[in-house]
Amino acid sequence: MDIHFLSLTVCFEPPFWVGVFERIERGARSASRVTFGAEPKDCEVWDFVLQHDCQLKFSPSVAVAIRPEAVNPKRERRMLRKQTAPGRIGTKSQQALQLQRDASKQEQKMFTREQQETEKQRRFALRQQKRKEKHRGALISGAFSLLRCALNFRRSGCRGR
Repeated sequence: MDIHFLSLTVCFEPPFWVGVFERIERGARSASRVTFGAEPKDCEVWDFVLQHDCQLKFSPSVAVAIRPEAVNPKRERRMLRKQTAPGRIGTKSQQALQLQRDASKQEQKMFTREQQETEKQRRFALRQQKRKEKHRGALISGAFSLLRCALNFRRSGCRGR
């Protein structure tokens, strides 16, 4: 069975909920109608489709023209322009030179990217080193200031004033 399209529409037709199956195969449309009764939940509809899809009785087929899917006009114009655009022009030697230029351009991009990465790592290491030196300098100067205070205290002496 070559089914191209199958859809189910559930709607309320007082006093019952009804499901309409539409099937399009080999350019012909047929339909089937099912009465659910109370409002069906999504899981109930899914179970019904899985269990009773073979038992549905569809109407006789009616020929229908299948429309191609609509394409955005801008995209369609872009695709047409790309298809009608001329290929690479010039002699074979010019095409070879262009390929060589493209290859060297790619190599240059890779080289530049690697250089930027190494420079970035170097700057990061330099920043880390400066941070450590600043931190180390603060500790050393703090220790010297404590030592200086202790020396001043000894010089002045503790005379019990």
